[in-house]
Amino acid sequence: MAGNEWINGYLEAILDSGAGSIEDQKPISVDLRERGHFNPTKYFVEEVVTGVDETDLHRTWIQVAATRNTRERSSRLENMCWRIWHLARKKKQLEWEDFQRLANRRWEWEQGRMDVTEDMSEDLSEGEKGDTVGEVIQCETPKKKFQRNSSNIEVWSDDNKGKRLYIVLISLHGLVRGENMELGRDSDTGGQVKYVVELARALAMMPGVYRVDLFTRQISSPDVDWSYGEPTEMLTLGSEDAEGNEIGESSGAYIVRIPFGPRDKYLSKELLWPYIQEFVDGALAHIFNMSKVLGEQIGRGQPVWPYVIHGHYADAGDSAALLSGALNVPMVLTGHSLGRNKLEQLLKQGRQSKEDINSTYKIMRRIEAEELSLDAAELVITSTKQEIVEQWGLYDGFDVKLEKILRARTRRRVNCHGRYMPRMVVIPPGMDFSSLVQEDMSEADAELTSLIGADGSSPRAVPPIWSEIMRFLANPHKPMILALSRPDPKKNITTLLKAFGECRPLRDLANLTLIMGNRDNIDEMSSGNANVLLTVLKLIDKYDLYGLVAYPKHHKQSDVPDIYRLAAKTKGVFINPALVEPFGLTLIEAAAHGLPMVATKNGGPVDIHQALNNGLLVDPHDQQAIADALLKLVAEKNLWHECRRNGWKNIHLFSWPEHCRTYLTRVAACRMRHPQWQTDTPMDDDMAVEESFGDSMDVQDMSLRLSVDGEKYSFNGSLEYDPAELEKVAAIKGDPVQDQVKRILSKIKKPTSDAHEDGGKKQPESVVSKYPVLRRRRRLFVIALDSYDSKGVADSKIFQAVREIFKAVRSDSQISRFSGFALSTAMPVHEAILFLKSGKIQVTEFDALICSSGSEVYYPGTYTEDVGKLCPDPDYTSHIDYRWGRDGLNKTIWRLMNSQEGRGNKSDKFSSSIEEDVKASNSHCISYLIKDPSKAKRVDDLRQKLRMRGLRCHPMYCRNSTRMQVVPLLASRSQALR
Repeated sequence: MAGNEWINGYLEAILDSGAGSIEDQKPISVDLRERGHFNPTKYFVEEVVTGVDETDLHRTWIQVAATRNTRERSSRLENMCWRIWHLARKKKQLEWEDFQRLANRRWEWEQGRMDVTEDMSEDLSEGEKGDTVGEVIQCETPKKKFQRNSSNIEVWSDDNKGKRLYIVLISLHGLVRGENMELGRDSDTGGQVKYVVELARALAMMPGVYRVDLFTRQISSPDVDWSYGEPTEMLTLGSEDAEGNEIGESSGAYIVRIPFGPRDKYLSKELLWPYIQEFVDGALAHIFNMSKVLGEQIGRGQPVWPYVIHGHYADAGDSAALLSGALNVPMVLTGHSLGRNKLEQLLKQGRQSKEDINSTYKIMRRIEAEELSLDAAELVITSTKQEIVEQWGLYDGFDVKLEKILRARTRRRVNCHGRYMPRMVVIPPGMDFSSLVQEDMSEADAELTSLIGADGSSPRAVPPIWSEIMRFLANPHKPMILALSRPDPKKNITTLLKAFGECRPLRDLANLTLIMGNRDNIDEMSSGNANVLLTVLKLIDKYDLYGLVAYPKHHKQSDVPDIYRLAAKTKGVFINPALVEPFGLTLIEAAAHGLPMVATKNGGPVDIHQALNNGLLVDPHDQQAIADALLKLVAEKNLWHECRRNGWKNIHLFSWPEHCRTYLTRVAACRMRHPQWQTDTPMDDDMAVEESFGDSMDVQDMSLRLSVDGEKYSFNGSLEYDPAELEKVAAIKGDPVQDQVKRILSKIKKPTSDAHEDGGKKQPESVVSKYPVLRRRRRLFVIALDSYDSKGVADSKIFQAVREIFKAVRSDSQISRFSGFALSTAMPVHEAILFLKSGKIQVTEFDALICSSGSEVYYPGTYTEDVGKLCPDPDYTSHIDYRWGRDGLNKTIWRLMNSQEGRGNKSDKFSSSIEEDVKASNSHCISYLIKDPSKAKRVDDLRQKLRMRGLRCHPMYCRNSTRMQVVPLLASRSQALR
């Protein structure tokens, strides 16, 4: 039990307590008065630490107990029992809290569905009035219905060769490179790394795809290979055009490494969250540059923007949501593994509280990133149906039943009032089978015999990994049972080893090979992995499996096909005994090499087995079932050959061309649902502006959400600026104007009500813009105009800070010549203009106004209906209209905020805590006055309830917590700056 400190402490207490009444096996009682009949070992194992081998523990107890005297034994036993009782009580408390939480979530889901049904039934046509929710759902269930709808989707084919698409994939954590991937080096460098690299290669070879960029993190650390610091790595050249000619020097698949976070450190995925915004800015800069390059090559001078942005895992999903919102490009998400599912499993173990889990894994930040990804995604790609129902079904932003209702209404062209659920599709991961050769078994037998020298001759040259494996085995001719995974407790390797060790017929017939990543020194590994490896070594010794089990220390990624080949030549079996397997890519790899499988019945292997029909499924907790399944396949040769043939016959379903064809077909369909660009370019100019930091923009953690929101009572309305913080930001992002910013800050006199400003990045001199003023700017200074009194009225003391900023910038001729100013505020535009006039500051001093928390953008002197009257940017207004249902949101928020937990009567005036501020509202911002702060809900709670009802938006408290504003999903101050 190494690595589980809380268990170790109690085991030591048991061992130190002495034998007591060991032989007495009467029913266990927690009552210490019955100590004479109490077996603490058995109680500990059965009630607290299930799964521990009591036989070994009991044997150790007998050996140690003889050295203890009676008094010491009794004292330690009593102390140990109280500690175990306290731990058991804590575990049950965690289980009860988990049960209560799930019950509350189920109730909230049901309440949300009822609200949706009530709201949407009001505008059904006369012919639909009789339809119930059950009828709407039922119409989706027949198989013929799905087949008819799928047939309407045009399958991707060679007819699309002329499209020349640009696709962006994102996978941030781990060590990503095209060759000699260090899979298994750590928990961040695993199957996802291999998948995204191979996906990029395969997509680049599809007809109609010109370039694929795989974004990841640039790492220049002495702890990793130098190749991870290279800015760009080519994976493959591009495919040919319709005439069969090579197209363009930039075509193909590339790994693009974006620097973000500390340059000289390799960080685990849990530590990357604070730097997500930095990655997004770097990725935007690369996309801008690449769009121009591709425009010159294939776009006839017009920029070529990404066809789709695909995020892999939560961190990349968060980034993809921001990029998608800024560029107005459809987003696709693949979760790989999900935070809520991991949290559920860890809580069920009862070993850590939710706070401890969050501290270790940053699990709540990860879950929020996944929720945000669901808000923005057009399409979510999963490996199995189980992932959709049992894993994504845990999230606020996805409800299987509600998704069916909304899909049915959309097909009938009935208004959904802005409600939306992302489309989930199952696309199994692909594989490259081009180099595989299906060998005849008689030839394989002869080859194996000659390879290992069993016929008396000297052995032939063999792959190095074969020699490394065979040196462990007394008889390499025996069928090989192969397991390939990280030494992670979830992979359940120890149960496999016990099943093998305790089944004598299986040991007589077969060998066992465990490929458990790469290691140099077990003591240097993480506690979880080290614990598994130590247990493996102890079990090999316990069952005396020397000569029967191989466990090499090292292997390369290029060795894996040779390992499968060796197992197939011995007529072996591949096994994946994981407790839960999200998909099981190794099962497909093994089937491609002719290996039957034994796999867990929990998760993806169920779908793989249904498609391939090449093995047996088992309960991973049932040690005997694992042994029986392995013995059946090894002993019954006819069954073995049948499974081998079935695997080869059906393996084409998992080929990369098939995967990419389905992928591009689904992406094309989701683009039809996504609003098309309203302008020639999704953004104006190449202008990248630094975001403002601090409470003045109502920011708690800008890397957390698109919106600039915060928690209730989190705003003080001050406009403090910190030169040290700005210098730090400039240093991290490599800002070329850092010295100029320092010079300006030194000239600003700190006023009574402190000012806050932020500098922008330099943009290219030659830009094309429809905004004549901004076209001349190389940098932009953003002033956040948010300083309010207790009633939410803007404080006039801020004018002094604004004038000082103007003076400091204009006093430096090098900066002022090509610099401009932008105003960012929560106030509506008319109120902001009146406020500026009261301080004798002309609105024309600013090149841009970001008003109403990012729901409107104005360019003074550009868009005007009448002289002196500003009009919002119509392109930005059209852009943020995506998934915005104002009426449905207003009705739902009123119900949630004006009744306790959303259960009361929505017309109950006595419980009203908010009132709509009509003057401060606009078509894309609903503003509310907070009448009773004591009844106001937390932002996170309100967002959760809205997501459960299919409403995607950004609620926030502002103006010193006297207002609550709700803006569209794609609107925020930070995104408006982008």
